[in-house]
Amino acid sequence: MTQTAHPPRTEGRPQSRGLAARVSLGRLFVPPSTEFVMIASTAVLLTIFGVVMVLSATSANPTGPLEAALRQGMFAAIGIPLMFLISRLPVTFFGKIAWPALILAVMFQLLVFVRGVGISSYGNRNWIKLAGVQLQPSEFLKLALAIWIAFVLLRKQSKLGTWHQVFIPVVPVSVFAIGTVLAGDDLGTVMVLVLVVLGCLFFSGAKLRLFILPLLGGLVAVVAFALTSENRMKRILAAFNPAACDAEKECYQAVHGMWGMANGGFFGVGLGNSQEKYWLPAASNDYIFAIVGEELGLLGCLLVLALFAVFAVGAFHIIRKTDDPFIRIAAGGITVWVIGQALINIGVVVRIFPVMGVPLPFMSQGGTSLLSVMMACGVLLAFARTIPASAKPVKGAASKTAAGASRKPARSTASKGKVTRGDARSERSKSK
Repeated sequence: MTQTAHPPRTEGRPQSRGLAARVSLGRLFVPPSTEFVMIASTAVLLTIFGVVMVLSATSANPTGPLEAALRQGMFAAIGIPLMFLISRLPVTFFGKIAWPALILAVMFQLLVFVRGVGISSYGNRNWIKLAGVQLQPSEFLKLALAIWIAFVLLRKQSKLGTWHQVFIPVVPVSVFAIGTVLAGDDLGTVMVLVLVVLGCLFFSGAKLRLFILPLLGGLVAVVAFALTSENRMKRILAAFNPAACDAEKECYQAVHGMWGMANGGFFGVGLGNSQEKYWLPAASNDYIFAIVGEELGLLGCLLVLALFAVFAVGAFHIIRKTDDPFIRIAAGGITVWVIGQALINIGVVVRIFPVMGVPLPFMSQGGTSLLSVMMACGVLLAFARTIPASAKPVKGAASKTAAGASRKPARSTASKGKVTRGDARSERSKSK
């Protein structure tokens, strides 16, 4: 009877496969970090809240009251999955697309000056219409600029003490990109883009004295831009002297926005019962916070502020905990963009700032604005996923150190035992 030789069994192979399966499943079901939950939950809640408020604000439209809300809901249905899809991308991917994203965003913005494509709205030429869809290209420029500045400053971490290493090419390229928006007379978006640049420079670790020159330059540019427009100058002066402002002209929106906030009181007049939405021309856009204050009262306003506060805490935790300069700079620029734009919008509604036409992130009607801010949240969530991963090697190193420390006394005890037995032999030889 012939015998066939079987290959030797390797006991370690099934164990390694089982270990790999357990590791892969373990990574799949690892709970997200606290920062991930804070940013994702607030983004989703604010978006859903915004769709509801857009539905309420646009119900005053006699023709197609549900059209704007359905369109906003469609963009929300696209933006939320897109946010979680972007959160799965590796951090290195954002560095690779930094230059292409900025170039495409600037070219996209330049379409507003193409005849037949660009559209003027409220005196600003910052819109385009493609295939029947109206878009605002400057919204995508905010995210592209934050990622690009983070990528450029990442390679200059050891040279940020000198002004020319910090400013070149960041400032010239940023001025050109922002200039394409400024040429369309959109001062509000320009101010938000300036905040993105300053936020990236601040969190890059550059010295504070280097901010004096860009701040002075930005102030001079804003003053010159305001002086060239009589309507814009009246709106700015109205913020300092509201009593002298004409409520029928340049202060029409500001006055009706304040009336809406005053009518709401503490509990509001009820969802859908706003009266100012019939008078405000931008009730569902720039003045959506006024509709929240009128229908849901002070409680609704505090809820919105609390959600933005939770978002800010989660984002700043990422900036504080990360050791990657790229993540710190990009997350800083995105956070300053979202929180700064929210504060500007709310400040305009309560008449702290002049009317600038800046939407409230997540909540104002506008598909482009919603998609861009959801994409930015996706980038923040991708950054948040790196926080537990960066903490694991430290724990492993600590455990190895502890294990090594626990083994060292055992070796020393064993060695002491050998010495003792040697001493015993020498004593016996001496006695003999």
